[in-house]
Formats: sequence, structure tokens, C-alpha cells
Amino acid sequence: MNSMKRDKKDEEEGGGGGLFSSLDKTTVLQEARLFNETPVNPRKCTQILTKILYLLMQGEELGTREATDTFFAMTKLFQSKDIVLRRMVYLGIKELSTVAEDVIIVTSSLTKDMTGKEDLYRAAAIRALCSITDSSMLQSIERYMKQAIVDKSPSVSSAGLVSSLHLMASSGEIIRRWVNEAQEAANSDNMLVQYHAIGLLYAVRKTDRLAVIKLVSKYTSLAVRSPFATCMLIRIACRLMEDDPDNDSTYQDFLESCLRHKSEMVIYEAAHAIVNLKRTGARELSPAVSVLQLFCSSPKATLRFAAVRTLNKVAMRQPTAVTACNLDLENLISDSNRSVATLAITTLLKTGAESSIDRLMKQIASFVSEISDEFKVVVVQAIRALCVKFPRKHGVLMTFLSSLLREEGGLDYKAAIADTLITIIEENPEAKETGLAHLCEFIEDCEHTALAVRILHLLGKEGPRTNKPSRYIRFIYNRVILENACVRAAAVSALARFGALVDELTTNILVLLCRCEMDSDDEVRDRAAYYRCILENQDRSLSSHFILNEFQEGEGEPREGMLMTEKKPSAVTKTRQETLAQQLLNIPALAALPLGQLFKSSMPTDLTESETEYVVQCIKHVFPQHVVLQFECRNTLPDQLLENVRISLEIPAGFELVSEIPCPRLEYNTPGNVYSCIRLPDDPQLAMEGTFEATMKFVVKDCDPNTGLPDSDYGYDDEYIVRNDPEVYFLFPLRFLEYFWFYLQLEEVEVATGDFLVKVIEGDFQSAWDGLGEENQVTETFELPYKSLEEAVTKIVKFLSLHPSERSDRVQAGKTTHTLYLSVASLRFLLTSFL
Repeated sequence: MNSMKRDKKDEEEGGGGGLFSSLDKTTVLQEARLFNETPVNPRKCTQILTKILYLLMQGEELGTREATDTFFAMTKLFQSKDIVLRRMVYLGIKELSTVAEDVIIVTSSLTKDMTGKEDLYRAAAIRALCSITDSSMLQSIERYMKQAIVDKSPSVSSAGLVSSLHLMASSGEIIRRWVNEAQEAANSDNMLVQYHAIGLLYAVRKTDRLAVIKLVSKYTSLAVRSPFATCMLIRIACRLMEDDPDNDSTYQDFLESCLRHKSEMVIYEAAHAIVNLKRTGARELSPAVSVLQLFCSSPKATLRFAAVRTLNKVAMRQPTAVTACNLDLENLISDSNRSVATLAITTLLKTGAESSIDRLMKQIASFVSEISDEFKVVVVQAIRALCVKFPRKHGVLMTFLSSLLREEGGLDYKAAIADTLITIIEENPEAKETGLAHLCEFIEDCEHTALAVRILHLLGKEGPRTNKPSRYIRFIYNRVILENACVRAAAVSALARFGALVDELTTNILVLLCRCEMDSDDEVRDRAAYYRCILENQDRSLSSHFILNEFQEGEGEPREGMLMTEKKPSAVTKTRQETLAQQLLNIPALAALPLGQLFKSSMPTDLTESETEYVVQCIKHVFPQHVVLQFECRNTLPDQLLENVRISLEIPAGFELVSEIPCPRLEYNTPGNVYSCIRLPDDPQLAMEGTFEATMKFVVKDCDPNTGLPDSDYGYDDEYIVRNDPEVYFLFPLRFLEYFWFYLQLEEVEVATGDFLVKVIEGDFQSAWDGLGEENQVTETFELPYKSLEEAVTKIVKFLSLHPSERSDRVQAGKTTHTLYLSVASLRFLLTSFL
């Protein structure tokens, strides 16, 4: 008894088999010599046979010689009358019959036991005999097998039927002659005998479709007692329905009748079959879903799990059919079985309404740490589908996913979350910046090299096209400082893309690449030098071909942990300015104007604070004779819809408003653009001093926060005036001004010198300067309001938007004088003014 307790404890502690965990094959085969002793010791022989079977089950392979010697030694145990030992011998014969030679030597002994009077021996002897019998020997025992199939003992009959089923592969013609005996066994009162008999009949007739139809028709019209046999008939009927859709009404009635069976096994099998039929419509699906809904409240955990798992699959194809079960599924969220709770919550995510997402996310957060990574991946996949279905809820869902990224988990789990965030970013433009921010936070503590490389690749691809690309540089460069060589190399490539796509950042990127050239890893150094050389050359075609299109996670031999992707040919990647120019051309009203080629597009400027109800940013697009002001507006109120949104400008002297393009509709959290095209003055000095006061005007309609549809077709005019005050920031609808009078200074949009200049990189500044000639040189003295040379250099470079050449923006400590070289390319009609 103490030994048994110790074995049980070892098993619970993962002992790997207790006393058998350290077995040696050679030692066990030497112990098998004990089989030759006379008299036989049943207890010791049983233990040795158990060890041999354990080794075989663990995948240990015996050679032909070893198996044959052990097999023949085992045959000598037939002289023992011990029941346990004799049944162990039968198991040993079955396992060694495929390896040992001359196994037919035990045929006579097994036949004797098969036809004996001891039922405990007969069933096991039949199974062992059929495992060593081939087609030539089967005819000699055919009479005994037929008798066994119709035997009164259920164990003997079941053994004969199952053995016959196994022999179908090698001796199908002989087995087909036993149909009468199998049909007689199918009328047995024993559930397993009936199940095995119908299974044998189907195996015999499965190549004859008409015979299968007759078989199913016969037994579906009878009251089959065995629930196992009924489940088999359900599966066969489903195959027939899939193969012949024109004659499935009879089988459909049979499936629906099984939903009212007294066995829960049959009820679930029928419901599972109905919902998985390819042509199941809403009408046929309804009774099956109702049954599964009842199982959701079953006291048996197995039924609850089966029901919610099946409903989860239904929700993938027909989510509306599962909506009626939402209340029952919500009750399962707190189920003690976390597998059931996980499936319930993922099903609700596929069927729930947009208004319930916040509540579901809170419920998931309460138990997600208690489930395995496998089920966490299921939750993440459901959230991915939900983001596609309800794009307006991306904020809540991405916040939840980012919290999962900070928890413990393996690579597959974290990769699933990252894949989901990347999918959301690619499919929902509104979620891009939020998603990139979450991924930036994640790579700060990411332990998986492959995942960090992939995120850096995404940052290099999407980051330069955001409103504020500079915010991602710090996160990328931190990887150069803190991570391994593989991640550092990917970070260098990402930095190069920012330098190629964002002109305003090229100077800073070159400085960072210079620092990367001192890295300890040769690939990081080579990449940094390679990209720096291309960026300094200022050739768009070179940057597009060698930086943008060739941006891969790894060149040459792959490093350990690096994700490899198939390299596909792609078109030349456009810069940010080229992309914006194309967007402007896609607007018919602007394309019809004689604007010419786009010279420069500024970075977005905030005209309101981000916390206000209506957020406005401005981008200035400068053309040879015009400037186009693009106002990107965003409505942050879910219960309001704005229509006919326009920006009213006060045009200063010299400027001329050419065209105004309003935004016809501004929905909640969906950006919309308003454009104003203004002709520049002929006097360059006036063009650099343009200041525009802006007022946002629109029509407001109250709407349903869930659907975004307006409550009525009528709205009221409204306008926002923005005041930019260092201490107080006001944002008021003018409809309130009949009660309160305010003087609100308008936010100003300035067109300054920097808007007409772009940075250029001049390799040999002195030669270029001398080439201009003395007639183009002017020397003047200015007084600058700065406390130090470092501050003066920084402010001048920023104000003029010029590029410092030959690293002249670096001021040595202690010096009182400094020469700053700045390179610039200006708009054509202003060229003489700035040179």
C-alpha cells in the first residue's frame, strides 16, 4: 500500500512514470529470461511484461532479433493459469507481432483460447490472433470469427467486430462475406456491439453509395439503442448530404429529430453536424443554436465547453445567429473553467454590439492573466476581427492589447498581439499613430529579437508618413544604444528611411548615422556608412532604390531570431512630399488650377489644442505662385455630425483667395480636409509676411453615438473661433455669444521665409560659395538676442530652415566667434532675394 501511494505521488509530481522512468531496454530484456523458468512466477513475469510494454509505448524500438527472442520466451507463459499474466501475454503478442519473426507459432494456442469456454481469454485471444493473421491464414479461422461476431458474450462479439474492421484493409473480400453475421450483431441490445456492428457494415459498403444510403435509411428509421451508433449515423448522413445536396430533406429531418434524443451525446453531435453543414441557412441553424444555448447552462463542464466552442465557430460565419445566446455567454465569463470563459468572451467579441465593447474589455482583463498562452492567442484573434468590424473602437481595443504586451508571455503570444496591432494600423488610418505609439513602448522592453526587428521595420515604413515623424526617432535610436547587433542593424535601416522620406529630419538622421559608424558590429557600421553616403548625395532615385525599396530586415545570411520574408518586386516608394502632391492632384478643384509643381509641404501645425472638441491642424503647400492651406479637421464629439465645414480666412493685402474647398461631412473621430488656395503677391517681401486669421464654420446635427446617423435632416449653423493665449485658451460656439460677449483673438496661420526654402546638402561648401561670385555676396552686421553661441546657432538654423554644411552647427566650448555655413534652395521667383 505504501508503494502504491508513492507511485501516485510521483505521477502527480510529473515523475514521468514513477518506478519505470529510468528503465533500461537492455536490462529489461535480460530480465525477460525469467520467462523460461519452471514453474512460472506470475507476479514477476507480469512486472517484466509491464516494463516491456511501457518501453514500447514510450517509443523504444526493439531490433528483429531482440523482439523475436522476447516473443518466443513470452510464448512459454501460456502454461500459466494466472488470468492477469495471460492477458498481459496477449497484449505483448499484439505489440511484438509486427517486429518479431515466425509469430504464427502461437496460432494454435490462440485459436484454442479463442474457442475455449473462458470468456476472459476469448476476447483478448481474438484480438491477438487477428494481429498476426494474414489473408492466407484468415480462411482457416473464418468459421470461428463468424461465431465470435454473433456470440452471446458482448465482449467476445465486440472483439470479433473490431478485429474484422481492422482486417478490412488487407482482407476486404473475405470480410464482406460476414455481412449476415454483422447485421445480426447490429440488432444486439448491447450498445458497444451495436455500434461496432454498424461501423463494420458501413466499412464494407462505403464504396457503394447506394448501399450506404440503404444502410442509413434502414437504421435511421429504426430506434437504434446505442448513442454511439446514432452519432455514427449522424456523421454518415452529413457526408451524404454534402455529396448529394438534392436529396438531403430526409437526412435533415433525421438530424433535427436527434436534437430531441434522450442522450446528451447524440443531441450535441446533431447540433454540431447541423451548424457545420456548408449549406445550412438561418432556418435550419436556429434549432441547433437553441440546443447549444441550453447546454451553456448545463452543470457539466464538458457540455458547457462543447456548446460554447461550437457557438464560437458559428459566430465566425454567421454572428447574427448567435446573438440570441449573448446573455448565456455573458454568464459564462465568470465560469470556474477558464477554457469555457475564454471561449465565451471571444464569442461575445464576435457577436456583441459596439456599445458593449468597453464592458467586455474590462471583463477580459479580470481573468486573462489566469489562462494559458494558447487561449490568450484566441482572445487576441477575436479582438483583431472586432477592430475590423468596429473601427471606431480601435482606441479601447489597442489600449487593451498594449496592456497584454507588457505582461509575461512567449514569442507566439507576443507575435500574435503585434500582428493584430500591425493589422489594425494597416487597415485603419486613424489608428496608425496610436498603434505605432504602443509598439514604440513595447520595443523598449521587448525580449524577442525577431519581434523587435519586425516592429522597427514597421516604424521605418509607416513612421515617416505620420504627422509628426520626429517623435519616433528617439525610440528607434534607443535600440542602437541598448540592443544586440541584429536589432541595431534594423534600427539603422529604419533611421535611413526617415532621412530619405522626411527632408526636415535628414540633417539629424545624418548625425545619428555618423554615430552608428562607431558601432562594434561590422554590419551596423557598414549599413550606417552606406545609408549616410546615399543621403548626403541628395539623389531621390538613389534613395528610393537603395534605401526605400531595399529596406529588408536582413541582407545576406539570416541571423538567429530574424524573421525572413519573401522579397517581392515593388514600385518606387514615394517621399512624403510626392505623396502629398499626388493627394492634391486627386482633388478635381485643385487639379484644375494652374498651380505648377509643388515646391514644399510644411509639417502640420496645431491650430487648436488636442483636448478640444474640434481639432484643427494646418499644412502649407507652397507652389511657384500659390500656397494651398490644408486644414485637417477632426470631430471628437460622438453625438454630433458636422456638415459643410469650411475655414473662413481674412486675406491680408497682396494675397488673393483663388479657391475654397469645404469638407461636406465630418463624422466622429474621422478626419476631414478643408482646402484654401491663395495666390501669392508679386512682391517677395509681402509673400514672406502673410498672416491669416481663421474661423471654422459648419452646420451641426445631433446624431446617435453608436451608429453615427443624424437624428434629423435639420441642423444649425455654428462656428468656432480660436484664441491663442499664453495663459488662457478659449474655444466657444458662437451660438452662445447672444448670452455672453467675448473678444476672442483668432488663431493665426503664418506664411514665413522658411516656407519658401528647402534644405540642401552641399559637399564642398567653400567651392560652391566661391562659384557664386562676389556680386552675389553681401556682408552685414546683426545683433542677436541670444545668450550663447550654441543657442544662436540652433535658433538660426531652425528659424531659417537651412542645412548646416560641414558640421558647422557644432560650436566648440570656450570660443567667442564661430562661422556657420548654411545651404539653401529657394523658390524660383525668390532666388535673387535670398542669394
